[in-house]
Amino acid sequence: MDRDSDIVKRYYDTHAEAEWERLSGHSFEFSVTIAMMERHVKPGQKILDLGGGPGRYAIHCARRGCDVTLVVLSEANVGVALREAAKAGVAIRAFAKNAVDPALLELGEGSYDHVFVMGPLYHLLSEVDRETVVRHAIALLKPGGLVHVSFLLLFAGMIYYMKNDPEGILTDPQREPYLTDVTEGIPYAGEAFTQAFFIPPGDILPFMSRFALEPVSLFGQESILAPQEKNLLAASDAARAEWLRVALAVAERPEYLSYAEHAIYVGRRPVTDHRASPGAEGVPR
Repeated sequence: MDRDSDIVKRYYDTHAEAEWERLSGHSFEFSVTIAMMERHVKPGQKILDLGGGPGRYAIHCARRGCDVTLVVLSEANVGVALREAAKAGVAIRAFAKNAVDPALLELGEGSYDHVFVMGPLYHLLSEVDRETVVRHAIALLKPGGLVHVSFLLLFAGMIYYMKNDPEGILTDPQREPYLTDVTEGIPYAGEAFTQAFFIPPGDILPFMSRFALEPVSLFGQESILAPQEKNLLAASDAARAEWLRVALAVAERPEYLSYAEHAIYVGRRPVTDHRASPGAEGVPR
């Protein structure tokens, strides 16, 4: 394991419980992501959740009758996922492995209806490593299966400062390299809450066009709700429901992607062995 992966592993081994609770405090992210996923994920399908932390999405899918395997870097996340699955009364397989490791393919090439890549690309600073993980995910898919690749968006750190720590823009020791990359509109790869990679929304489709995939969707996991999350979560049940309805209606609008902190690209492995056109500029809705 390289130095960066070891740093990330230690972070999640230390913060596994907090990571399980994170989506309780950021319920819009979970609600939008699940609603968008459920357009495609059906009961009984076989899912590999690659890098899905302590298993929130894995357990949700298992509750819906899916056959789920969770693979994460952190042993502590594995422990939390198995504990919470048992509490939920569902069975999942879960174990620790680095998504870059070629041994990942031993899980069964061409075996899965869906592969979620729900964390590795947040933390791999090397573009070669990011490509490797996506290629592993595609190889594990059945022909016609879907890969769901999550990205940490460049402006996410700015949204965090505005929501949670306005003074952080002055005091955070990593602010200068990050702010420079934000103002220049280029990816940031380096120290943040741990080693992290932040991508401009406009770079996602060009990156994913390198792979033999048919584009299906690109959406913001918080849609338009991230910047005012705290205010919206404090609103009435009826208001929150209406905000969520609107958010789902516009989640795939590219002009709103920077309102989100995370985005997911959904692509289909072709049934035949041809490459999806690399010149596609949009994603069908």
